[in-house]
Amino acid sequence: MTDWLVGLMETLGAPGAGLAIALENLFPPLPSEVILPLAGFTASRGEMGLLDVLVWTTLGSVVGALALYAVGALLGRERVLAIASRLPLVKVSDIEKTEAWFARHGRKTVFFGRMIPIFRSLISVPAGVERMPLPAFTLLTTAGSLIWNTLFVLAGYFLGENWSLVEAYVGVGTNIVIAMVVAAVLVFVGVRLAERRKGRHASRR
Repeated sequence: MTDWLVGLMETLGAPGAGLAIALENLFPPLPSEVILPLAGFTASRGEMGLLDVLVWTTLGSVVGALALYAVGALLGRERVLAIASRLPLVKVSDIEKTEAWFARHGRKTVFFGRMIPIFRSLISVPAGVERMPLPAFTLLTTAGSLIWNTLFVLAGYFLGENWSLVEAYVGVGTNIVIAMVVAAVLVFVGVRLAERRKGRHASRR
């Protein structure tokens, strides 16, 4: 992957880093924790301007987020509810509760979500489903992405040849987030199965 990123930046310069980040939003297996520090390291060698890297990577983040927002908007609330009604263990009320929560906290979620591994990409979809005002979504996404990108680009810039250390340390945080998500899913499934058992017992009486 590193060779591909290096080749992209050598060919396109800072716009190549922006393109990589846009693709990272659409395909999370392309981690920004690798792209951004590597772009910073490349800038430290004088092959790209630091400011150019920050501008293009942030632009790439926004473009990728807007693409996923469009997916959510095209999917729409009715289709989401229809899909939820067919999923085992999922209730339409779960979606409605999520909608109510997003209505209260959507702006903070979009802003801070841009700085959380995994959720960085996913948060754009519910924002589109809920038709969050596009100017607000774009502004919050730009601000959150600029903070995240700046931290990682500067880390790569100052670490130089040791830029890959960023990925190692952030990987620990990513694993913690994944573990928390898995735990939350297991708890949800456990609670929902327990509710079903209680319902069956009640119906037999």
